[in-house]
Amino acid sequence: MKLGRSLNLCIALASLILAGCLTPPPSLPPSPADFTPTPDAAQAIAELIATHRAAVVADDVQGLLDIWAEDGVIRDANHTPDDPTDDHVWRGLDAVLSYYTTILFPLYLNEVGPVDTALTIKGPEAVMTGTTKIGDELSPRGEQWTFAFRDGKWKITGMTFNLEPRR
Repeated sequence: MKLGRSLNLCIALASLILAGCLTPPPSLPPSPADFTPTPDAAQAIAELIATHRAAVVADDVQGLLDIWAEDGVIRDANHTPDDPTDDHVWRGLDAVLSYYTTILFPLYLNEVGPVDTALTIKGPEAVMTGTTKIGDELSPRGEQWTFAFRDGKWKITGMTFNLEPRR
């Protein structure tokens, strides 16, 4: 009797899955060990930075929404990269957008960095360091960006600036 009931239950579940009433659980994202970045990952990240530049210059909130991750973080290291206690942090997409609309957009920038960049890609994550360029001002090794490959595309997950020592 038990075998017949189990068999009927298995048949019923299979029928529901086939009928589309039940869906199997979503697959987990690939682990970093299973992920192989596409050959154009560096190009995609370079395009993110170019889009970022254009969005900042144009005060384009939608352009920023398209390239930042929901859990993105902006950090002002306050020229003391080894002391996080004096950092100013904007965490989450709403806070990131607030940073742009209240701090960067009012500067009416016509040029913004990074320049002289170095990119390291490890699985679905990447880190880029560079010189901060805002207008004519250059701050060597002044910023670090982080990226993640999510939902089929690269997103900015973080930007830390003012990493260079105070002059």
